[in-house]
Amino acid sequence: MNDGPSVIVAPRISPVKSTRSEELQTRLAEAIVTGRLPPGSALDEVQLAAEYSVSRTPVREALRQLSSSGLVEIRPHRGAVVAKPDRAQLTDMFLVMGELEALSAALCAVNMIRSDRLALESLHQSMSALVREGDLPGYSAANVEFHVAIYRGSGNAYLAEMASATRRRLAPFRRAQFEGRDRLAHSHHEHDAIVQAIQRGDGDRASSAMRQHIGLSAKAWDVLSRAPAPV
Repeated sequence: MNDGPSVIVAPRISPVKSTRSEELQTRLAEAIVTGRLPPGSALDEVQLAAEYSVSRTPVREALRQLSSSGLVEIRPHRGAVVAKPDRAQLTDMFLVMGELEALSAALCAVNMIRSDRLALESLHQSMSALVREGDLPGYSAANVEFHVAIYRGSGNAYLAEMASATRRRLAPFRRAQFEGRDRLAHSHHEHDAIVQAIQRGDGDRASSAMRQHIGLSAKAWDVLSRAPAPV
């Protein structure tokens, strides 16, 4: 009989594989929010399909999703063009996102089961290497896993659904803010406060830390978006 302490191995939260339309959406969104595709640029389905070696179906879906984020304007019978982001709308969306995520973190601190807490801690620790390496794509992907894990850990399926839907609409802007100076390191530091509060079961602190984190993400995006576009 083995009387030694049992070892619990934290399961890795499995990332969701991206579809072709999602990959194309990400690439186009990055080009738009960083200014490589300025407002008014035409987005021709045939040209994009040829450029990215895909059929027109994923192109059409990617443009539809970008339209819901306010990055693309789809004009009937005239095609799609890059839209100018509505700052007032983005401010409202980030505010709602902050409250949804703050509530998710508060509930997560109370409801998240032990194995999922260990998985969240493991994921957070693994992101340290991505920060050191300056791996923006890797950190961005892990960041989505991190936040989705908290939505699920809240134990409230409807809240998780609402938070995920709002995150998808804001995804291009949240991803772009990592381009800011030292933003990866700051983001990871903010995550640490959230994780520690959840591990302690401190819902109030988890909520406050998450709300501050989303607010700083919004501020980082705003600063980046006001910088001169690359030439």
